[in-house]
Amino acid sequence: MQIKAQEEIWPLKEPFRISRGSRTEARVIVVTVTDGKHTGRGEGVPLARYGQSVDSVLAQIESVKREKILDRRQLQKLLPAGAARNALDCALWELEAKISGKRVCELANIPIVPEVETSFTISLDTSEIMAAAAKARATLPILKLKLSGDDADLARMKAVRAAAPASRLFIDANESWSPEHYRKIVPALKEFGVELIEQPFLADADEVLESLDHLVPVCADESCHTSADLPRLKNRYEAINVKLDKTGGLTEALRLRENARQSGFKLLIGCMVCTSLGIAPARLLASAANYVDLDGPLLLVRDRDHGLAYRNGKIEMPSRELWG
Repeated sequence: MQIKAQEEIWPLKEPFRISRGSRTEARVIVVTVTDGKHTGRGEGVPLARYGQSVDSVLAQIESVKREKILDRRQLQKLLPAGAARNALDCALWELEAKISGKRVCELANIPIVPEVETSFTISLDTSEIMAAAAKARATLPILKLKLSGDDADLARMKAVRAAAPASRLFIDANESWSPEHYRKIVPALKEFGVELIEQPFLADADEVLESLDHLVPVCADESCHTSADLPRLKNRYEAINVKLDKTGGLTEALRLRENARQSGFKLLIGCMVCTSLGIAPARLLASAANYVDLDGPLLLVRDRDHGLAYRNGKIEMPSRELWG
């Protein structure tokens, strides 16, 4: 088997801001695996939040090229959960599908639906700018707002709700809140109809959730990577965000999804800022999720050829030409 990996840079339509910083482009790693006849591809996003860089991800992929036998099961032992394993794992899934003549959803026995609703992310900014962004997308079914834990959060929320009165609303704090901010703002968020709050506190300080009122369901993002994280989240969160760049690919994401359900968690299927190649494997998981946040390609100036079809806030299944 031959393995190739390379960085690609995809410009964004506008700066994407969260509480930790901003970016103007998506930097992804694309892995291609081939047996000489069939080819599989996968995409991963290096995340500085987890100590990853383009160079470190490429180095991890390089480290497994010398393996005589490399399959998805062996890969789980060779690489840690992260972008490198995600890109390789998804490429191996597609290679297996092409060899077998089946789709990945058939191989993984994943029930699918033709369309799922996804949220669209409103980047962190002033209340006026966020309201304008929300107004331009007020016909979309779900909007997700990035908040920052400062005194302007409530004004942002009020402005967005006024601009998009019919949209369902999710909040993502990206670890930026204090317990005091949580107590102050959550009752108001409930009044505005917010359905979900993602990761209000730092991952290593989220035990405070055990002593706070959950007027709005709380979802673990940075606190949840793989199945091993679930036991300590049980009394802190109502939902978990499954992202393939955290699980290290579709293989562990399937395991996490099943174990999370058995533990009573609701599921949000999320993504990093990436192309449709990175979204396609996660789209398979979205068919049976409680919440879906797979809007990465919508933030790009352009997407890949044969990219996913987004219509009126809904995502269709990936084509064979794209992945899987």
